[in-house]
Amino acid sequence: MPKFPSRSGTAARLNLYLRLAVAFACGAAMPFAYAPYGYKWLAVLAMAGWMLLVLPGRAFAIGYAFGLGWFGLGAWWLAPTLHSFGPLSWPWAWLVVLAVGVVLGLFPALLAWSARALARSDPGRTLLLFPLLAVAEEWLRGHVLTGLPWTPPGSLLLDTPAIGWAAVVGVYGSTLLPVGLAAVLAALLGGVARRAALAALCALLLVAFLAPAPYKAQGSVHRVALVQANIPQRLKWDAGFLNTTMQRYAELSRQAAGKADIIIWPEAAVPMFLGLSPEWSQWLLTHMRDWNRQVLFGGLKLAADGHTAYNGLFLYTPGSTDLQFVGKQHLVPFGEYVPDWIPYLHTLVPNIADFRPTHGAGVLQPKGGRYGSLVCYEGIFPEQARARAQTAKVLVNVTNDAWYGKSPATWQDMQAARMRAVETGRYLLRDANTGVTAIIAPDGRVVSSIPWFTQDVLYGTYRDSDARTPYLRHGDSLLLYLLLPLLIVVLYPRRVVL
Repeated sequence: MPKFPSRSGTAARLNLYLRLAVAFACGAAMPFAYAPYGYKWLAVLAMAGWMLLVLPGRAFAIGYAFGLGWFGLGAWWLAPTLHSFGPLSWPWAWLVVLAVGVVLGLFPALLAWSARALARSDPGRTLLLFPLLAVAEEWLRGHVLTGLPWTPPGSLLLDTPAIGWAAVVGVYGSTLLPVGLAAVLAALLGGVARRAALAALCALLLVAFLAPAPYKAQGSVHRVALVQANIPQRLKWDAGFLNTTMQRYAELSRQAAGKADIIIWPEAAVPMFLGLSPEWSQWLLTHMRDWNRQVLFGGLKLAADGHTAYNGLFLYTPGSTDLQFVGKQHLVPFGEYVPDWIPYLHTLVPNIADFRPTHGAGVLQPKGGRYGSLVCYEGIFPEQARARAQTAKVLVNVTNDAWYGKSPATWQDMQAARMRAVETGRYLLRDANTGVTAIIAPDGRVVSSIPWFTQDVLYGTYRDSDARTPYLRHGDSLLLYLLLPLLIVVLYPRRVVL
């Protein structure tokens, strides 16, 4: 006779499917905690619900469902970007979004599985391990396969009294607070060690309100003009629109010359290789001499071999005919280059660019200043800003977020830039082609900005900074000193007491 599943087996499967669906929904709620929405409480609630779903078992599957909802649905803006400005049809574009969720979903899955496994299924200890292991998981997400630390939990500390901790332990270490609050909430809602949870809640709130004050810049004051030319992405690389592009930048800069000490243009503002365009190169040099101001502008450079291309930032200094250049060091995989382990991708998608990373300090050094260059994608990586800030007095983040249209991606990108300012104790000057162009203070506060998708110039001032924040001095190594003792206490409490 055929065997039919028992009612208890069917109920168990239905229960698992329900838990997976709820975990997916909790993950899908996570992007709304970040810019431009800012519902930070939603992240704590969503993560708490996810942790409760993990406690009964099947931790890896539940964690994967949560990550798929968070990063799969959260990256929806990639599809219109790849379809509108890339060679992909809608089905392929959405397949890429799914692939992002499939890959990044592994990190929450690993976190959930490791927390439950190390705790030997003990609910209280599992919840204790969640925030500690989340710090390590976020560090891994920022480094494995070149890293993609998009919308990290640590950035939720922005605009809260706890933001000062970012200058100590960086964005990865800052993960401890929001995930810790979620673990406390899960314990209270699930009836797990409630007294200990209340004590942990008091400790977390105390840590948040006793956070060190963010660093302040105390150096020389400079006037800056950030040019937002608002060049449509569909026309940016159009040779027929090149004259309009260059004239627009020139006119806006001419107006800014009398009001600023330095003029900044966004990423790839000059959409050509100046070395191959001597007429345009001379045209640009003549105008910059007339403005008699330092000019930082994004552009492309071709190496002496005639084949190697770099995307980066040029600096013109009055009185000099030479342009300083620093190139982008952390490139966008599949967008700016093809990883060496899949070279055949060029035959499938021939329109992928082929840039090469540069090396060095990434700092432009005119007389009286040192500008740390963060080109677009580099702004989401704390180690990139930290490397520049070792010698730079101010960070300059040039980008072209026109790729993303009017999606949340632009605001989430700027949220990452705000964290870089706090971690390094530096002003960050953010200039974007279509926005959001802004001046960001060392405490992460947006001092001033202009509306996106408008043609305008942002005028303002900033101060140089020589601050040496703990994160600047030690980087992520402080996390080891923080996490290892705590993990030992949680895993082996009796041995520690004895």
